[in-house]
Amino acid sequence: MITIENIRKSFGDLEVLKGINLHIDKGEVVSIVGPSGAGKTTLLQIIGTLDRPDAGKVIVDGIDTSQLSSKKLSDFRNQHLGFVFQFHQLLPEFTALENIMIPAFIAGKSQKEARQRAKELLEFMGLSERAGHKPNELSGGEKQRVAVARALMNHPAVILADEPSGSLDTKNKEELHQLFFDLRDKMGQTFVIVTHDEGLAAITDRTIHLRDGMIEDDGTAKEPIVVEEEVSDAETGRL
Repeated sequence: MITIENIRKSFGDLEVLKGINLHIDKGEVVSIVGPSGAGKTTLLQIIGTLDRPDAGKVIVDGIDTSQLSSKKLSDFRNQHLGFVFQFHQLLPEFTALENIMIPAFIAGKSQKEARQRAKELLEFMGLSERAGHKPNELSGGEKQRVAVARALMNHPAVILADEPSGSLDTKNKEELHQLFFDLRDKMGQTFVIVTHDEGLAAITDRTIHLRDGMIEDDGTAKEPIVVEEEVSDAETGRL
């Protein structure tokens, strides 16, 4: 699904990423943790093609993003990637339904197709009754679920999340974390999540530890039993 090969990135004389190699499988929920300045957000931005590395390459869904022009990279980002940020980044002048539809319009889909998909996602999020509400009429948890729905709009290969629950209270935080696993189990969705939340990192399929621009631990030794049980449950319909 995602293969990262020898990624390096510097800002001036500061080398932020020092040769990152990593592979993430389809359907994994992976967290990236580490102290401030470790390079977590920079790595996420490079995976998300929001920034280019100085060296190395990122392959997503079989596509080498280093070979794409700026225009094709923009199209790739819209069609293959979904983004969730700490403060949701919803457009205040649009309703929840309209915010979710925006990526579909960018992709050139019809209003009918976009509206149908957005309604389905709102229903999955338990927000059908909030479709006509603007962001200032939604709670923090509702805003972030709308943001997740928007990220899902174009059936992305992976959702990249940067501190997605950082601004939420405990109840909404737990509900958002559970949502990620529901999406993994029911839709096979892949997640890469930068987080400082130890509770979230503890329950992800794999936790990648960054320090000083290098991978200290890629999480491959993490106990796999829980993940295997979850996959088995999904296969038997017991979610």
